[in-house]
Amino acid sequence: MNQAIRHSWVAAIAMFALIFGAISYVQVIGADELKANPWNQRAVLQSFCNDRGAVIVGGSPVAESVETGSETCAFQRTYPQPEAYAGITGYFSQNFGATGLEQSMGAELAGNSDQLFLDRVGQLFLGNQPKGASVELTIDPEIQQLAYSLIPDGQRGSIVVTNPKTGAILAMVSKPSYDPNLVATQDLAAADASMNELIKVPGINLNPNVSGPTGELLAPGSVFKLVDTAAALASGKYNKDSELPNPAELPFEGIQYRLPNYAGGNCYTRDTASFAFALQQSCNTPFASIALDLGRDAIAEQANKFGFGQDMGDQLKLDYASGNTFPDDLDGPGLAQSVIGQKDVRATPLQVALMTAAIANDGVQMQPTLIKTLRSPDLRVIDEPQPKPLRTSTTPEIANQITEWMVSAVSEGIANRAAVPGVQVAGKTGTAELGNGANNSWFTGFAPANNPQVGVTIVMEGVDITTGAQLTSPNAKRIFEAVLNK
Repeated sequence: MNQAIRHSWVAAIAMFALIFGAISYVQVIGADELKANPWNQRAVLQSFCNDRGAVIVGGSPVAESVETGSETCAFQRTYPQPEAYAGITGYFSQNFGATGLEQSMGAELAGNSDQLFLDRVGQLFLGNQPKGASVELTIDPEIQQLAYSLIPDGQRGSIVVTNPKTGAILAMVSKPSYDPNLVATQDLAAADASMNELIKVPGINLNPNVSGPTGELLAPGSVFKLVDTAAALASGKYNKDSELPNPAELPFEGIQYRLPNYAGGNCYTRDTASFAFALQQSCNTPFASIALDLGRDAIAEQANKFGFGQDMGDQLKLDYASGNTFPDDLDGPGLAQSVIGQKDVRATPLQVALMTAAIANDGVQMQPTLIKTLRSPDLRVIDEPQPKPLRTSTTPEIANQITEWMVSAVSEGIANRAAVPGVQVAGKTGTAELGNGANNSWFTGFAPANNPQVGVTIVMEGVDITTGAQLTSPNAKRIFEAVLNK
């Protein structure tokens, strides 16, 4: 009998210790992690009807809380320019939690961050309702709206516009988009119905953590040849005067497969090519030959230095996809296909934009940033992020040489539709074949080439060659002109 009682006590003590440990973890050790979890709706439920701070672009809110006149829920989160900013703001929904900046900057917007402790004390002392900080973005509203309008409705695509010298994001858009108001409504049945309809839209990005430009991993096509060029020059085996083999097809020993050269330019007119000509005409076989000479690791190392699959720093304030963007265990044909941005190579539009910005900025890649200032409810600046280098991607000499060749790709090559009169534009096009005549069509570049003020990266998904050519380089020109004329 005594033994049975003793066993019961041991079991009771063990259960108590387990419960106490679980409570301690939830309330202390894991509290921050649980609060940050996008699927944890408790934080949303606690502050859903509060006066959250606004997300500001160019002096106007793109997310704000407005009074409802209701005693049960005093404030409603609204999005005055919903579709153009949905990929950045995300939504704040009682049914579905928070996404985008609404999630990542949730503590600041709700007024719960450490930076706002004194403000909370003052509000409590005065008997005022809690109010969050406002977040002013680096986005230029005119450029954001222009970029959004340049992606046709029904077309999947993304555009990223940056300041290469500071890392500031001036515009970042994708389509298809959605209206966050539909899922932020206090009518919970209507929110459910709207979400059920939205998830049926092909290509829509409702991921709780990422948007199209930061989260969609796509075959980059020939814009990846900028990586090959930097790796070649860094190796010491090639220089600006090197002549590269440029056969119409590249054969491989023991198999029938032959890598074809790009058929859309003038690659067929020469058996050998300079770097300038190969980039101007986006020839495939010279860069495949470089990779076979240098080996897979040299290309992968340079891709990592440009940020492919790497950390983007702590100033973006949005989650992003990374992963292994350059495949392992490549045979000769696989390596040849990979270095022209095909096979299993993947990159997000923002990663391609950062690569190009590093070339524009003498080889130094800056942290991408969306936050210009964070202001307390009385408009006092409590944080103002400063430009921060993220990594050194290449040397100034190599970056400047690649810039020179990118300029010739616009002035004399197949990227000529991005040319801006009176301005030297550096650019590179890319076409990643998806099969059945569909392609990812890319443009990435910056201007002015000798003093970069703006970088533009555009991708249109699943388009034919003609449509891709119409929606990339010419649209980049429009964005360059809009930024440089401000």
